[in-house]
Parts: sequence; structure tokens; C-alpha cells
Amino acid sequence: MSDNTLSRNTRSHSTLTKAPATAPATALSAGPAERGPSAAPSRRRTALRRLPLVGGAAAGVVLLLAGPAFAHVTVQPGQAAKGGYTTVDFKVPNERDDASTVKLEVDLPTDHPLASAMPQPVPGWDVKVTKSKLDKPIESHGEKLTEAVTKITWTGGKIEPGQFQQFPVSIGALPEDADQLVFKALQTYDNKEVVRWIEPAKEGAPEPENPAPVLKLVDAADAEQGGGTDTAGAQAGQQDGKAGADDGRSTTTAADGGTDNTARILGVVGIVVGVVGIGFGVFAGRRRTT
Repeated sequence: MSDNTLSRNTRSHSTLTKAPATAPATALSAGPAERGPSAAPSRRRTALRRLPLVGGAAAGVVLLLAGPAFAHVTVQPGQAAKGGYTTVDFKVPNERDDASTVKLEVDLPTDHPLASAMPQPVPGWDVKVTKSKLDKPIESHGEKLTEAVTKITWTGGKIEPGQFQQFPVSIGALPEDADQLVFKALQTYDNKEVVRWIEPAKEGAPEPENPAPVLKLVDAADAEQGGGTDTAGAQAGQQDGKAGADDGRSTTTAADGGTDNTARILGVVGIVVGVVGIGFGVFAGRRRTT
């Protein structure tokens, strides 16, 4: 064998011997690319584990925003027929966790005084009806009245935290030249705090922080469709000097229950939709990043 042939064989052997040494370097450089697919399921699992936390936070935000809407002092049903008589409930929820409501004062409108306003007894509560002289007498059943009820006050009872109480009042005759009646209310707690529900709502403006209870006045046909007016017996009871509150209780209770149930259903639907939407957005975002 010649020296040239021996030299070539030696170089070939040397090349074959060194080749495996470069393989690990190539494998290391390809490592991140090979680990990419296995890391994606891990990120998806992390995103899925975070969905309950995101959903819980979203539900908490929705409840926080929706809560105050159910905490106002309101008059129910929210509408009644112009010129008629009706029984309304002043619904008073307790907004505090560490105090009880012990007093409610409701001021009746003086710009449209009511000839009759008679509260129904509420067990455990004392009621006081205040009458005031009218600047301008009003007519009721052919008689001129020089005074009318301007305030009703309930005391002696207690609305515990997490509870509400309804205070029924039979009122009439409702004015025919107005679209609403505003009842300003003061809610007193046993820690001496007084919440003044006296701010009138303005059309097109956000709801005020402490809105006054408002009774919307509509035509008789619209009131009957909305379930917000008493039967003819209620007016007859008023004319006889009776409260007439029992005549319209079933209608009032049904309207009240329907309003609360609808609000609860809409609130639950809103929470579910919000949680699903946020969760889907987070999961979709994670998929795009992978």
C-alpha cells in the first residue's frame, strides 16, 4: 500500500470517528422546537385551571354592579291608572349588614295632593298619619277638602339585615293631569343612620344614588294590561270611608312577585353570559399564543 493511500484511509477513519461528536450539539439546538408541542397542552391546562377564578371574579363584579338596583326603597306596582284608586306597597330592603331598619317616613306629594291615603296595618309596626293644610282646596266626591295626608310614618318594628318589609297604602283619587307621583322616603337604622331616598330621576340621565320612589300614572287601559290598578271595589271602599286595601292585594302581590322574579332571572342570565364570555376569551387567547 502506498503512502498516499494510507494517508487517505487515515483521514477517512478520523472523519468517521469525529462525526458522532457533532450529533449531540445538533440535538441540543433542536431541543426547543421539539419541546414546543409538549408545552402547549401544559399551557392549555393552566388556562383551564384559571377559568374558575376568572369566572368567579366576573360573577362577583356583576353581582356588585347589580346589587344596588335591588336595594332601593320602591313603590310597587310601579304604575297605576290616572283618576283611579289603587293600593301600593312601599318596599323597604335592609341595605346594611350590621344594622336594622327601625323607621320609615314617606312624604306624599303636595303638588298633587291625594284626597285619601290610608295605610294597612303591618304586624309589629305602629303607623302615624300626618295631615296638613292645603294651599288650594281639592274636590273629592263633590266635597271640598282643605287638608290632606302629607306624611305616613312607621315605627316600632325592625327589618333585620338580609330582609325586607312591605308597607301597603291605599291611595286616591290619583291625578289625571300628571304622569307620575314622587314619594320621598327616609329610612332610619338603629345605629342612627338615615338614608334619604329623595332624589328625583331625570329622563335620559343616570339613576341617582338615592332615587325617590316613583309611581307612574298611565291611562286606565294601559294600567289594566300592566296589572297596576285595583278593581272597582277599591274605589267603592274609598267612598265608604274604608281602606279598600284588601280589594287590590292579589293584583299588587302578583305584580310585585313578577317584577322580582324577572329581575332575578335577568341577573342570573347576565352572570352566566358574562362568565362564559370571559372564559372563552381567555381560552381563545391562550390558543392563539400557542
